[in-house]
Amino acid sequence: MNESALAAHHRTTSLRERFAVAGLDWIVPCWDAPSKVQAFVTTRSAGAGPDASVPLDLGREPWPGNDDIAGNRRRAQVYLPGSPRWLEQVHGTGVVRVARGEAHGPPPPKADAAVTRDVDTVLAVRIADCLPVLFSATDGSVIGIAHAGWRGLASGVLETTLRAMDRAPSDIVAWLGPCIGATAFEVGPDVEAAFAADGDAVDALRAGRPGKWHADLHRLARRRLARAGVARVDALAACTATDAARFFSFRRDHTTARMAAFIWRTG
Repeated sequence: MNESALAAHHRTTSLRERFAVAGLDWIVPCWDAPSKVQAFVTTRSAGAGPDASVPLDLGREPWPGNDDIAGNRRRAQVYLPGSPRWLEQVHGTGVVRVARGEAHGPPPPKADAAVTRDVDTVLAVRIADCLPVLFSATDGSVIGIAHAGWRGLASGVLETTLRAMDRAPSDIVAWLGPCIGATAFEVGPDVEAAFAADGDAVDALRAGRPGKWHADLHRLARRRLARAGVARVDALAACTATDAARFFSFRRDHTTARMAAFIWRTG
């Protein structure tokens, strides 16, 4: 870890300590973002207390009579400066520019990424096996978040998020969160074909059984970001599919249960 990442680690101690006191194993990124940028990723853990044995599912949209998801979101919001701007994720490249106070606005827009320049404006994506990607300008003036499965990566969701941030890619730092790992992510010819024209992606698709490949989402994302001009990328090497004690996984469980990634900037 370089000096700036180590400094970021120390600056986020307060959030880490709050999670530790609550008995939560939630993830605080170690990356080169400035101290005014805060972020974390939930796990299955609901912490200590009477609900500790019930996984913290932040997946489906709450509806009348379904208090579980709404209650779980309130529990996560204790650690946020306000209500997050949730998205209706569609595995596309749509990016929403979020202004302060819009979390309380209309229903979630259909998009897989969001950016903001406003303080205390929380961006969020729900994840199980897809990759959460966090972005920050080096001065913390603009932040972004993306939900990147293989479809989003192949279509360019990371690149469209960078364009929406309206900063030189060399002034952007990124962090790759937990997702399904290459060993567990067996894919077919459709995925291989989606990246076939991308010569740099050859080492991110390893041949497996006949007609099958193992796709490395972290490596695919790094290639895309490097090509776009983002040089500083940190990551957490954790596989959602193989770590059933800590993470939800659609590939493993075939349910709608989800974790969530959050990012915001302070004043």
